[in-house]
Amino acid sequence: MTDIETSLASTKDASRALASVPDDKINSTLLALADALVENTNDILEENAKDLARMDKEDPKYDRLLLDAERISSIASDIRNVVTLQSPIGKELVTRTLDNGLELSKITTPIGVIGIIYEARPNVTVDAFALCFKSRNAVALKGGSDAEFSNKKLVDCIHTVLKESGISKNVIYLLPPDREAVKELLHAQDYVDLVIPRGSQALINFVRAEATVPTIETGAGIVHVYVDSSADVQKATDIIDNAKTRRPSVCNAADTVIIHKDLLTSLPAICSPLAAKSVEIFADAKSLAVLTGSYPAELLSLATEDHFGTEFLSLKLSIKTVDSLDEALQHIAKYSSGHSESIVAEDSAAIDTYLQQVDAAAVYANASTSFTDGAQFGLGAEIGISTQKLHARGPMGLEELTSYKWVIRGDGQIR
Repeated sequence: MTDIETSLASTKDASRALASVPDDKINSTLLALADALVENTNDILEENAKDLARMDKEDPKYDRLLLDAERISSIASDIRNVVTLQSPIGKELVTRTLDNGLELSKITTPIGVIGIIYEARPNVTVDAFALCFKSRNAVALKGGSDAEFSNKKLVDCIHTVLKESGISKNVIYLLPPDREAVKELLHAQDYVDLVIPRGSQALINFVRAEATVPTIETGAGIVHVYVDSSADVQKATDIIDNAKTRRPSVCNAADTVIIHKDLLTSLPAICSPLAAKSVEIFADAKSLAVLTGSYPAELLSLATEDHFGTEFLSLKLSIKTVDSLDEALQHIAKYSSGHSESIVAEDSAAIDTYLQQVDAAAVYANASTSFTDGAQFGLGAEIGISTQKLHARGPMGLEELTSYKWVIRGDGQIR
């Protein structure tokens, strides 16, 4: 066995014991972890600074990698939110008694060992542990080398708290940061029950092609905001500004604005807040003609085919003009990653059609796509945002980290 296989085997063993840990100990351990993170803020930031020093500040991943006191406090707050949630384990989903007297119960259970592959996002280290621990799953983390020092420090904090609580530290395992460790994790079907990749489309494509362990795809967000002919211009302005600029490096940020031709004259007003924040716009011919002279020339250029279907993860945005709602729906169907899509409209029929026909994990009417987030959805935190349709879709919280089993009680019945 390799060193990674040996460690994963220990994680598998620890997952079985974790299933029997009582709720009060789970919750008290998580609360202790939240306190420990805040108390160790300075030490965590020192390690994070080592990671940041190796990355170009212009890299879109820099913001994801960055930790500060406020972000650590927010991570701790998310852990405390998870504590307030009801345990998803041991729920009876179905009960029935057969004619032969057998008593059947369908009961929620942990999945077992969940592998998480992620890039420069150290907050995922803690979010993933908290949600997996609350749902009695052990977790094997494969963070990117960009966040090596941050991840090690965070896992050290978790191990310390687990030891103080009398729980095996093997319920969380941080794999080495090198790329070869990814392949070992993806082929560890004897020890790992599920792998969830969080990151770029390239990472997800690699996992899909390589894994022999079951996977759930998360991460890539090619997000559209459609401005219908019936839209309230001020709503459109505010929603697009928020969806694009609130935090451009995250997967729920807008990448493309689709605008109905009847509202093209309002486009300069809609884009005005974007200019103030130096958003670079790639506009199709019709929208380019309208924006020329009103939007900063150095931030405006003609869109190419490559600008549609691109997840920018930065202050960049493409604009597509359409003649109808149907054309907007066709554009989204062609380019969407199935993450988050929004319509701005006052026409209830247009809204209903959009909500019914757009195939995505989260579909909005007159709201920013920035709300696609586990905490915002009341899940406490999230393990990722699933863009597939089997088992889980959208922000994945505690309930999505469970399976179930049938428990049958009898009194000597035979068949």
